[in-house]
Amino acid sequence: MIDPKSLLTGMFDAAIAAADPEKCIANHLPPKPKGRTIVIGAGKGAAQMASAFERLWDDNLEGVVVTRYGFGEDCQQIEVLEASHPVPDKNGLEASRRLLAAVSDLTADDLVVALVCGGGSALLPAPAGELSFEDEIAVNEALLASGAPIQAMNAIRKHISRIKGGRLSVAAYPAKVVSLIVSDIPGDDPAQVASGPTVADWSTREQAISLVNQYKLDLPESVIRHLESPEAACPKPDDPKLIGNETIVIASGAVSLEAAADYAKSQGVDAVILSDAVEGEAREVGKVHSAIAREVALRNRPFERPVVILSGGETTVTLAGNGKGGRNTEFLLSFASGIEELADNAIIGTIHALAADTDGIDGSEDNAGAFADIATTKRMREAGLDPASMLSNNDAWTAFSRIDGLFVPGPTGTNVNDFRAILIR
Repeated sequence: MIDPKSLLTGMFDAAIAAADPEKCIANHLPPKPKGRTIVIGAGKGAAQMASAFERLWDDNLEGVVVTRYGFGEDCQQIEVLEASHPVPDKNGLEASRRLLAAVSDLTADDLVVALVCGGGSALLPAPAGELSFEDEIAVNEALLASGAPIQAMNAIRKHISRIKGGRLSVAAYPAKVVSLIVSDIPGDDPAQVASGPTVADWSTREQAISLVNQYKLDLPESVIRHLESPEAACPKPDDPKLIGNETIVIASGAVSLEAAADYAKSQGVDAVILSDAVEGEAREVGKVHSAIAREVALRNRPFERPVVILSGGETTVTLAGNGKGGRNTEFLLSFASGIEELADNAIIGTIHALAADTDGIDGSEDNAGAFADIATTKRMREAGLDPASMLSNNDAWTAFSRIDGLFVPGPTGTNVNDFRAILIR
């Protein structure tokens, strides 16, 4: 068998290749319009999507997209802006203004192509009504610390924004909007990706208020007043200004996991996919995955060794400490703690795992995730760290950094959410 890290890395690379923007966009190019072609976009892979679209579109076009700092790419006709993620900044505010301006004063002969992928929510701050930029930042920070699932977060974000929840498409009317979406959402609901700037859903402001109460979010009073006002209502899918638009999910976590499984099988290792829509607290999901891995390692069930167990989706982290890390490193620290008992069963080296964000960045640092095996927590203790304390402090990045366990592939140009692979030999 090839080196475990090489196998895991190869599977990650296969997953990324399956979501390659150029290959995915090429299969879904819209017909050319009589009038202008305007390209807009937002997300961590928006610049790569824009560059691919330029190469594929053999006609005039113009537009603007926004991506995270350091994720830009040179384009000839589409302007690429960069802004802050995961906490919005003033450059994101300007990017929202520029995208709205790009789709203003269009005609029914014009075409708007929206290139949307994960990360767009933070990159498109645009406070609605009398809300301030500081209000939107406060909401975003409260959501990031809440442990709420992405669908709940987006339901709230949409109702305090003048660009999300389909509002960007309404601004483009009467031009047709074709949205090409790389999904990082469990279940691949396109209205949830980047909080759906061009895709409306049926969520209501009443539901948003209910979610604020459910997750006990401490929000500015101005935000609560806005949510209680009719102005917070989002356009619905049956809005006359949205009828005739097209929405296409061109890449997703499910397809990428299948590609990773195919790669493992090509290397002589069977692979199973638990789900592409795993959600919940990262550390709790780590415990569940470690229990499955132990069962396979010790009892050869429910899957026979050798096998790779794959899963995707989007876990969450409820912040309780002040450490560094992201949901994938937190998952893996919990997972490593759950399998450490196997080091006493004379099978050292039989479990290896990789957990990473497919956009190349997990949390706020430069790593996508990390590697672990059954000796990971032992190495942390030898380095003077207590894994349980590091987990309690949300400091998984430091824990893996100290044992040289971080996975740093750099920005990938796409984003189909979490990638988890567990090799049991």
